[in-house]
Amino acid sequence: MNNKIWILVIIVLVILGIVFIPKILKNEGDKEVKFKTLELSEAPQKIQDLVPKYLYEERALACKVDNEVYIIVTRGEKRTEGYSVSLNKLIKVKNDGNFDLIAYAKYKDPKPNEMVGQRITYPVVVAKAELDKLPDKIRLEIEYDK
Repeated sequence: MNNKIWILVIIVLVILGIVFIPKILKNEGDKEVKFKTLELSEAPQKIQDLVPKYLYEERALACKVDNEVYIIVTRGEKRTEGYSVSLNKLIKVKNDGNFDLIAYAKYKDPKPNEMVGQRITYPVVVAKAELDKLPDKIRLEIEYDK
């Protein structure tokens, strides 16, 4: 009787392994998306026209123009020069058959004693992403340059 229980336990474990191990090993989760950072003047005119609407906000957004997906990250209004934003990476996260996007941005602020021009600025970065369609949601993750 004892041997029959062990054989049954082993069979159940083998079946569970066959079902769950491929799902664990199959890494369908997060994938890094390639992109190319552009100067605003290099972006399509529709993107150039759209950016001023979002300059006062701190956010990331995605737009599709001519079958190309563009990611825009804005920092909002800054009262001096010396602020910047760069895009470090884009991560595609699967969700219910579609995907979300996480934009990892790096913010740089002027040093406390650094001399900067007294001019209002609106740091922004535009990137052309290697995506076929727009994400359902886009989330901005910020890292400050030290």
